[in-house]
Amino acid sequence: MNKPVAIGLVGAGPWAGQVHAPAIAAGPHTRLAGVWARRPEAAADLAAAHGSVSYDRLEDLFGHCEAVAFAVPPDVQATLAIQAAKAGKALLLEKPLAMDLDGARDLVEAVGEAGVVSQMVFTLRYSAAARDFLARVTALNPFGGYGQFVSSVLSGGPFATPWRLERGALLDLGPHIVDLLDASLGRVVSVRAHGDPLRWVGLLLEHETGAVSEASLSMAGRGDVPPARIEVFGEHGNETLDWSLLGDDAFTRMITEFAHTVRTGTPHPLDAAHGLHIQQILARAETQLTDPRP
Repeated sequence: MNKPVAIGLVGAGPWAGQVHAPAIAAGPHTRLAGVWARRPEAAADLAAAHGSVSYDRLEDLFGHCEAVAFAVPPDVQATLAIQAAKAGKALLLEKPLAMDLDGARDLVEAVGEAGVVSQMVFTLRYSAAARDFLARVTALNPFGGYGQFVSSVLSGGPFATPWRLERGALLDLGPHIVDLLDASLGRVVSVRAHGDPLRWVGLLLEHETGAVSEASLSMAGRGDVPPARIEVFGEHGNETLDWSLLGDDAFTRMITEFAHTVRTGTPHPLDAAHGLHIQQILARAETQLTDPRP
């Protein structure tokens, strides 16, 4: 990977400014080829802060990059990422893939038809602490687990965005927890949900290995909420992953792996198809919460 991968960034909001732009611009395996956003002035400011340029037209950004990273709401991502795939660009995609399952399926179908590589921003999965945890879990012969993620996003702040305020914890926090339980205990094959996405959601997950796990999700926390965590129990003991111990290495590793994925064309295990699998689980849960009939 001698030549840095030229990555265009779609979006210029808080997450793009805090994570995507600095991580891509830092290199050495990537360079920020440009920024496009619905607010041209925000795109220009973000690009200038990282020694890059902004584009008024999305097509112009596509013309100056090999890959595109997305930091926009799920409904926007679903539409624009399809355009990027059709333009032959590799995709770095946020979770969830789309606001609904049809949009997620359309995006994954477009990725497959275009033959481009993709990778999901399941942030926690890239940290050394999480990967060490998953390696230790395999030795437990695990049979069960628990995940908890409580935040105070609904009370305000830069991430109290319209889609989060409307849909709540399931689509925003759910991907992290379900993905890690899926990785720890085996592929999730069924879900039972109860609660309220704007208050508290409980999930009962069954895994293809026969293991069972539970997850608690809320974005309605107040004050100092405890760090999110995953606990896995097995025949040979138990292991815990505490978010507060994850460190700050995840984004660097994520971008480095994305550059390798683009350069080699090798599918990444956290690709769009995996993102669709996780969203299918969450869509079933959401359906149960809105229509609790058996």
